Amino acid sequence: MPYLIAADLPDEPAGVRFRRLVERPGILRMPGAHNGMAALQAKAAGFEALYLSGAAMTASMGLPDLGIITIEEVCFFIRQVARSSGLPLLVDGDTGYGEALNVMNMVRAFEDAGAGAVHLEDQLLPKKCGHLNDKKLADARDMAAKVAAAARARRHLYVVARTDAAASEGLDGAIARARLYREAGADAIFPEAMTSAEMFRAFAAALPGVPLLANMTEFGRTPYFTGAEFAEMGYRMVIWPVSSLRVANKAQARLYAALRRDDSTHEMLDHMQTRAELYATIGLHDYEALDASIVQTIVPPAIGNG
Repeated sequence: MPYLIAADLPDEPAGVRFRRLVERPGILRMPGAHNGMAALQAKAAGFEALYLSGAAMTASMGLPDLGIITIEEVCFFIRQVARSSGLPLLVDGDTGYGEALNVMNMVRAFEDAGAGAVHLEDQLLPKKCGHLNDKKLADARDMAAKVAAAARARRHLYVVARTDAAASEGLDGAIARARLYREAGADAIFPEAMTSAEMFRAFAAALPGVPLLANMTEFGRTPYFTGAEFAEMGYRMVIWPVSSLRVANKAQARLYAALRRDDSTHEMLDHMQTRAELYATIGLHDYEALDASIVQTIVPPAIGNG
């Protein structure tokens, strides 16, 4: 049912619902959802929380992930994902869009847009994907000040501190930073670009009782692990940040190549979401039922036009 009726809206803030999911037994699995349609499909598959990746947002805009989009542009994505799915959403906050006051502004804007959680990273601008080379790290105390600012500004938002230090400062450096960020007010820690199960386990062992987030991105430095394997290593959350965008982009590239080659889409029909499937996913008939002035749409017979 669309979220237009007050009784259908969640009756608790997204941050409260997110925290409850993290604190229950087991690991919280969060696939990336780069737009409202992806959010609806992930929800239909049974996921209870979602992740909004900075890399996925920027790539969907045709831009690289270098920290160059604005808070309001991110809020556009947050609003559509949160509104369409109603699920608590963890949002990539990059470096916080500036220093402490900018971080506080970001936290309030993200909460107002519907986010349930945010993660901040300890890179300097221009930031890079955590699995790339030559990342420049902020001073740990400066990052701790940002974490403290986020914790002070939030009403219910769950704050995750990400450290990219493992690649340049080693595991001990990443652990030291994580402890400092936790003391500054982070609810959870996100160690980025870990390269082995041994590293994941050692990090978790050094921070007993601290909720930890694992990043299972494809084509990066981290070997492929399942959510259950991360749980066994001591992690409470796992994200698959860009998977939905990668699959969608590959499918679109095949479509455009076929259209250019065949001057038609007829060879791609079996790979398309049908008109009926689209309407069912977005709840078209539910919206129509809310307004008696709209005659219910009848899906045309399947004769090749989707």
